[in-house]
Amino acid sequence: MAKILLEGLEFFAYHGYHKEERKTGNRYNVDVIVEANVINAAIHDKLKETIDYARLYQTVKEEIEQPAKLLEHIAHRIIQRILQQFLQVEAVEVQVSKFNPPLGGVCRRACVTLREERK
Repeated sequence: MAKILLEGLEFFAYHGYHKEERKTGNRYNVDVIVEANVINAAIHDKLKETIDYARLYQTVKEEIEQPAKLLEHIAHRIIQRILQQFLQVEAVEVQVSKFNPPLGGVCRRACVTLREERK
């Protein structure tokens, strides 16, 4: 079993509980860890036997572009799409961060991390 990490994916999107947040938008960071058996890719050096990073990135991008109120919801949607599209993935961990959340004080990022294993 291997862990594949896409770290520091940055997007500008329109999420937030408050209407104003969904109107003005904000910067978001996504980190994705997938666990999969990639021994055949390691042996044969073939992309089709592992997780295609570009496809994984595109999946995250498509989900983060869909407005949501909560970071938890965004992370859950990303996980469900990855499990649906990449059948060799056994587990997924996703961290979604919002830069400078509107808390009334200094906070660099608010983050939510979810993990799910294939049933």
